Amino acid sequence: MNDSTTAFRFEDLPVERLQSMAAAGDEVRECYRVLEKTDANVVGEILKGQGTFYEWDHYPEGDVFDAETDSQYYYHAHRGATGEHGHFHLFLRPDGMPKGISPMPWETTEEWPAKDDMIAHLGAISMEKSGYPTHLFTTNRWVTGETWYTADDIVAMLDHYKMDHAYPSWPTNRWITAMVALFQPQLAILMRKRDRAIADWRAKHDGDVLEDRDLEITSIMPINVNHQIKQVARALKRLAA
Repeated sequence: MNDSTTAFRFEDLPVERLQSMAAAGDEVRECYRVLEKTDANVVGEILKGQGTFYEWDHYPEGDVFDAETDSQYYYHAHRGATGEHGHFHLFLRPDGMPKGISPMPWETTEEWPAKDDMIAHLGAISMEKSGYPTHLFTTNRWVTGETWYTADDIVAMLDHYKMDHAYPSWPTNRWITAMVALFQPQLAILMRKRDRAIADWRAKHDGDVLEDRDLEITSIMPINVNHQIKQVARALKRLAA
């Protein structure tokens, strides 16, 4: 289900969004700069001191959680056949969500998380062996055990995601926060593609689609940080002309 199209024009984005993306691009590059001075990378920072790297285990142990913003993430691997080293799963918990958002009504065959555990999966960042991102993707509900929110509600959550502390790595936390802002339009597209994929699957299959193990990746898109930064800069320049 690989879709390389972005389905939007950078010039059509609001100037405020482009400016936010530009600032996020600067932040991503700054994180790379300080890490590369010691031959480090955002993934290595997470695995440092964690012992042997096992597929399926969460890194760091216990995940990374910002109690002030209710943002959360972990890194793990289970898709080695794709050439991927691993991926970051990004979440937002209820207290960090915009007011008025509630889970999507669904006749589920499984018990969903409740109260403070009604997490939303904001997407995942696929990483290659050198510690740099290659794709963004979304997953079916059973993959992360999340509570299900509509794509529009998750898009509204993206600007609320922020990892604002130094554990286990200040550069990695800053990088993840900036990646969400830099690729906000693509994440929005992927979430809407996710909902369409779920609806299409539901129309063709019996049972609870959100628990169907035959549907894992619901949308995916390759990304390139340098290309994204250049496109944002060009759009801002054209709009200022």
